[in-house]
Amino acid sequence: MTPPQGILAIFNDCRPGREAEFETWFQGEHLIERLAVPGFLFGRRHAAISGSSGYFNFYLVERPAVLTSKPYLERLDNPTPMTKKVMSEIFANMNRTICHRAVRRGGFRGAYAVTARFKDEPDIGALTALADTLVTDVRVAACEIWTAADPAGQPVSVEEKLRGGDKKIKACLMADTLRQADAERLGERLAREFPDADVGVFRVLCQLGRGDL
Repeated sequence: MTPPQGILAIFNDCRPGREAEFETWFQGEHLIERLAVPGFLFGRRHAAISGSSGYFNFYLVERPAVLTSKPYLERLDNPTPMTKKVMSEIFANMNRTICHRAVRRGGFRGAYAVTARFKDEPDIGALTALADTLVTDVRVAACEIWTAADPAGQPVSVEEKLRGGDKKIKACLMADTLRQADAERLGERLAREFPDADVGVFRVLCQLGRGDL
């Protein structure tokens, strides 16, 4: 059986007044740098429409082990001057988790994303059934379920130390929609069905695949 691909799921805020520096760093340096690491396949960044985090981005990698590989850890432990500044001065409320992409349904990507973050282990079978149902609606482009990888063996990097430590999730349901109104309706539904989850609605800002480099 082919091992599941990996996801690095990141939710964060930006210090007020530092948004322009965040944009310059992410589009001008960070996204390209990360996609140059062997095993990274795709990255996408979002801004919040609603929810507790101002920004959400994720990276798709060949397998979760890429996110503890030597080339990647070397990047984390040797941040550029701009990265040091962003991590220590601009990022806030960092939530970063290495995950397995346990489920993907649908073949497209959408312009909006809805996420339901779980602090405790959810019922993956029930989430999978929900994903199967959601993608029967033409307004939903795709749906994914991410489950946290075992944190053992994941060293604390220089970048994380600069941020002051990261929060983690146990799992995340992410659905892509074509339009904002559909994303907002789905967000309301997920908030009702999963009252203990942290639900956010986001618009896509930018994305990059390895083939685009």
